[in-house]
Amino acid sequence: MKAVILAAGYGTRLQRDVAADSSGRFAHLAGSAKPLLPVGRCALISHWVHALTASACVDCIYVVTNALYHAAFEEWASQFTNVKILNDQTRSNEGRLGAVACLQLAVKHFNIEDHVLVIGGDTLFKEDFSLSKVKEKFSDLQAKCEDSCLVLSYQCRDDGEFFKQPCWKKFGVKCDFMKALSEMSLTGWPPVSVQKLINTGYWK
Repeated sequence: MKAVILAAGYGTRLQRDVAADSSGRFAHLAGSAKPLLPVGRCALISHWVHALTASACVDCIYVVTNALYHAAFEEWASQFTNVKILNDQTRSNEGRLGAVACLQLAVKHFNIEDHVLVIGGDTLFKEDFSLSKVKEKFSDLQAKCEDSCLVLSYQCRDDGEFFKQPCWKKFGVKCDFMKALSEMSLTGWPPVSVQKLINTGYWK
């Protein structure tokens, strides 16, 4: 199984808020990509890499970023042996490709022909989150039907406070992500069956 971490966003709201903050406490975050923001002792995205590595559920981690933050991600990735960075070549929020296109880019560029765990690079899991249980659940679904997929949905309030435990959903999701993937699959992409994707993220 491979992991694709989507990190090609431009963090426009974050940068706007940092610029508007008059206290100066967050000035050091100006120009930083959200996945590289410090959370505890390391960057947010590093928590995912550590968890993925410890769980042994994937053998390679691909991170898709943009031209603006490419150098920063390459520097960050130098501390890991199982992480590869892909630049989507975009340079502005207006020209961004979007999640589905970035996933397509990674699958094609790295010739992925395996199950894929898709992660939003600016999301973070709670302490009780278990990738091993995710893999176990996915394996159970695959044993019943090879075309099964597993989507992790975590509902959030508008203020960001989490009020529900993670739930498992087979097929479908409360957003256009899987619909878009299904539509793209009709054009011959991806080489991996859409139903064999695992996606984790926060969906409203």
